[in-house]
Amino acid sequence: MTELLTSGALGLLVVSFGIGIVIGLTGMGGGALMTPALIMLGIPPAAAVSNDLVAAAVNKSVGAAVHWRNGSPHLGITLWLLIGSVPMAFAGGFIVSALGGHEESGQDVLRLIIGGALLVAATTYVLRTYLHFSRTLNLLEQGLTPDTDGHPKARPIPTLIVGAVGGLLVGITSVGSGTLIMVCLLLLYPTLSAVRMVGTDLLQAIPLVTAAAISHALTTGVDLEILIPLLVSGAPGTYLGAKLTGMVSQSVSRRGIAIVLTVTAAKMLGLPNVWVGFLGAGLLILGPLAWALLRRTLGLPTFGALNAEEMEEVALNRSSSRG
Repeated sequence: MTELLTSGALGLLVVSFGIGIVIGLTGMGGGALMTPALIMLGIPPAAAVSNDLVAAAVNKSVGAAVHWRNGSPHLGITLWLLIGSVPMAFAGGFIVSALGGHEESGQDVLRLIIGGALLVAATTYVLRTYLHFSRTLNLLEQGLTPDTDGHPKARPIPTLIVGAVGGLLVGITSVGSGTLIMVCLLLLYPTLSAVRMVGTDLLQAIPLVTAAAISHALTTGVDLEILIPLLVSGAPGTYLGAKLTGMVSQSVSRRGIAIVLTVTAAKMLGLPNVWVGFLGAGLLILGPLAWALLRRTLGLPTFGALNAEEMEEVALNRSSSRG
């Protein structure tokens, strides 16, 4: 018990609680934030990935259970995702071991791979929000509501490929289950309702992350001094974040996470601290401008959140201009 009260363990508790709040606020960012945070705390990359995956396997089960009771997951899509993702996720731990994840050179390679995965996560994080706006407007233009479920049939081959790529990314880096896969689902199934899409993603994430966690536990092992703080403080942080959702602007929090992911990726990829600082400052200044321009391409106001009536008005204006 005394090992769990050290300064290192307390640091893990604080970081896990903070990242839990972010997950509760936005529904994303678990592996993309936790793994690099653990590495920044001095934990070797292979151990950071391994313990984060085991903790994620436990935490994701709670959210997925809620969606299962509500009947929201699309079981056909989930099945094809799992066929692709589970074997590749299980291979992840062995791939890291083959890269020499326990050795200095192997840790450097893994750090670079994680940096690249974070760049992918940051890009897809912004893309997901853009695609959500685009999907909503397209449905409204067709006379449908954003909650309309077109009961799309599963597309086996592309869904399997998405699962395989996402599973491999998660299996090696623990990053990607809530970012890359969700964006691909938005592209493949534009008529699938938001609640069913989230439920599908959460449900497929359990076997995916569990398979990755098992392979890393077999090859790298699990350190209870790291794992227990992640489990103890992650869930309360997520609960608090969910309670604060209405008090914090989603657009601001999501842009903030995208900036943090990009800056962290630059650090992982070995960019000098001075340039990392310039990059962060540039994103803080130019990021909102770039996002405003993206919104304008959809016909949305430059800034500000929109309610359902305002979105309907934008969709009507778009239809009128095209007519």
